[in-house]
Amino acid sequence: MTNFAAWRRFRVLVTVSALALGCTTTGGAHASPAGDDCPAGQIFATNNTAVITDPADPRLTTRLTRFDHEVRGIIHAHGAKPGTSRLLDGVFWSGDLQQATYERSREFEVERVGRDGLRHLAGVIVKQYRQEAVLTFRCLPRTAPETDAVEIQAPGVSAARLRDALLANPAARDGLGGGSVTLDGRLVLIAPLANLSMAKEFTSDLGVDWNTVEVRYGDKEFVS
Repeated sequence: MTNFAAWRRFRVLVTVSALALGCTTTGGAHASPAGDDCPAGQIFATNNTAVITDPADPRLTTRLTRFDHEVRGIIHAHGAKPGTSRLLDGVFWSGDLQQATYERSREFEVERVGRDGLRHLAGVIVKQYRQEAVLTFRCLPRTAPETDAVEIQAPGVSAARLRDALLANPAARDGLGGGSVTLDGRLVLIAPLANLSMAKEFTSDLGVDWNTVEVRYGDKEFVS
């Protein structure tokens, strides 16, 4: 699979948290109570199927309002409880095109759902919105045998800064692929655990103080 195809999978991103296990951090990064920052699930999703390479493309300004209602309906229909959602601007690197690609998506918090339920829900979203795959991430202790990835969140990052940093760092382009930011400037980055040091260096390139970073360890799974 090409790097581009792998990051197309992030068009619908599901983060599943085990509430009883909590969240752990590394270095000076902040730790928060599991009940506050590790909901039963988070879904990062879009209805877009096009490859967008122009950061000024008007499709990147959509608020995905109807999509918001539709996904909430899907979550509710499959026995889970939809929580809050927020808009995200994604910047990813295409190895095939040798340039950055862009995505507008929404992050949804989900409650009353477990691993199998999220896996099923991911499959429904993949089919309905013609996505290539859904990534699931279960929040686990750092030392758990299944832990193979991290979710990094940090304040003070814009989509433009993320794009510039990604273009300037070939190692990060290949090892991390890209990330997303909220409209109020909060970085959301999923990285393999093996690339945690690279992710930490990349966030430093973005001007982020690691003491302000929240790191969640967990297990990721692609659902297609």
